[in-house]
Amino acid sequence: MVESVVIMDESGESNPYLLGVYAPVQDEITADELTVIGRIPTDLNGVYLRNGPNARFPMRGRYHWFDGDGMVHAVHFENGRARYRNRWVRTRAFDAESAAGRSLWTGVMENPKDNPFGNARGLPFKDTANTDVIFHRGKVLASWYLCGTPYSLDPLSLETLGIDTFLDTLGGDFMAHPKVDEHTGELFWFDYGPRPPYLRYGVVGPEGGVEHCVELDLPGARLPHDMAITRNHAILMDLPLYQDLDAARQGRYRLTFDRELPSRFGVIPRRGQAHEIRWFEAKPCYIYHVVNAWEEGEEIVLDVCRVSRPAPYGGGSPLARMISYLKLDARMYRYRFDLRTGRTSEEYVDADHNTEFPSIDARSTGHPTRYAYNVSVADAETNLFDGLVRYDNVTGAKETYYYGPGVYGSEAPFAPRDGSTGEDDGYLITFVTDEREGRSEVQILHASRISEGPVARVLLPQRVPLGFHATWVRAEQLR
Repeated sequence: MVESVVIMDESGESNPYLLGVYAPVQDEITADELTVIGRIPTDLNGVYLRNGPNARFPMRGRYHWFDGDGMVHAVHFENGRARYRNRWVRTRAFDAESAAGRSLWTGVMENPKDNPFGNARGLPFKDTANTDVIFHRGKVLASWYLCGTPYSLDPLSLETLGIDTFLDTLGGDFMAHPKVDEHTGELFWFDYGPRPPYLRYGVVGPEGGVEHCVELDLPGARLPHDMAITRNHAILMDLPLYQDLDAARQGRYRLTFDRELPSRFGVIPRRGQAHEIRWFEAKPCYIYHVVNAWEEGEEIVLDVCRVSRPAPYGGGSPLARMISYLKLDARMYRYRFDLRTGRTSEEYVDADHNTEFPSIDARSTGHPTRYAYNVSVADAETNLFDGLVRYDNVTGAKETYYYGPGVYGSEAPFAPRDGSTGEDDGYLITFVTDEREGRSEVQILHASRISEGPVARVLLPQRVPLGFHATWVRAEQLR
C-alpha cells in the first residue's frame, strides 16, 4: 500500500477534508496485477474513471475541498482482468505550480486578488478540472465545478491531451456537468460569469465544433451547476443561490440563498434562440445534480437531487461554515413542466433518504429511464457516501446496499454488460475506502440486485481519496 506525505494548508487548523479518507496521495501508479476477491465478470469490458480533488502543495491560506488539484483514478476491465492507474489532470494552473514548486493560488475561502489568473469569464479562482469526467468523441473531458476550461484526457493512459477548444470554436468557459446525447453525438453545455451575459447555452455538434450558442438573460449573476436535456429541449436553471456582492467587494467568497426568490427552470429548444426560452417557477431550492429528464406528451419530466437548505446551519469559524456549506442534504425530487399551460408541478420521489451523485444508463440520457442509482449520504460532519440506492420509477421500489461501518464509496456509474438489453442489465462500479485500514478497492455489483453486495472486489495498490464524479466508458466506445 503506497502512502505519501501529508499535505496541509497554511491556516494551522485541522481541516477534515485534508485528513483520513480525504487525504491527498502524491504518487501516480500503474498496476496490472491486482488481487481479486470473487470473480470479475467476463462480460464487463470498459474503463471506470473517477475525478476528484487532490492537493499537490500546501494551500496559501485555508483549504476548501473544491480547491484540490484534479486527479483521475481509473480501472480498466478486459476479459475478466483489471488494471489500475491514476494521473493528475495537468491544467495550466497545475503546470504553473509545478514549475514554481509551490502553491500560487489561494482557494475559494480566501481573497483571490493576487491569484495569477482565473477562468475566461472573470472568476478569479484556480481552475483545477477536478469535478467531472465525461466521454465524448473518443476522449474524456475533465471539468471544474465553477465553470472553467475543459481538459481532454486519453481514457486509458489518462494522459492530459490539453485544453479542448472544440476545433477552436469554444469562446468562454464550460460548466461542470455537460450532457452528451449518444443518439445524436451532440454535447450540450452552458457557461456563466459575474458580468453580463450571465448565462450562455451552447451545443457541440457530432463533428466536434460548437454549432450553436446563445446568450440568455438572467436577473443577475447566478451559480448553476447542472442542466438537463430531453429529445427536443434543454433545461437550464436560475436558482436563488448567488455570490454575496458585498463580500465579493471585500475579497471574500460568500453565498446567499434568497428564500424570497423562486427557483426558475428555462426550457429551450435544443437549438433555440434566446426569445424561445420559457421559464417555469417552483419553490426556492438549490440543485447540484440532475438525474435525468424526458418528454411525456406535452409535459417535461425532470428528476433531480433537490437541496432545500443550501446554506450553513450555524455560525462559527470560516472553516466550520465551509464544512456546513459542503454538507449535502438532498432528496430525490420530480418536476413536471406543462408546455401547454406553463404550470409547474413538483413532488418528492423519496422524502426521507439523503441521496446524491445520481447515475443512470448513459445511453438513455434525455429519454425516459426507469432506474436511477444514487449514493447514500451518511449522517456525518463531512460528506461520506456509505452505500448505494437503486430507485425504480415504475414500481416506486427502493433497494439499498451499505458498505459497512467506516467504509465509504464513490459515485457508481451504470456499466452495461456486453450485449446489454436494458438499463439494469449490467453492473455498478465504485471505489470503496476503509478509513480504519486506509485501504481502497473497487467493488462490482449487479445493477439489478445491489442488495446482494459485490460479485467482485478488486484490491488497489494505494488508497483512493474520496472524490467527486465518475463515468463508465464501454469497450465499444474505446474502439
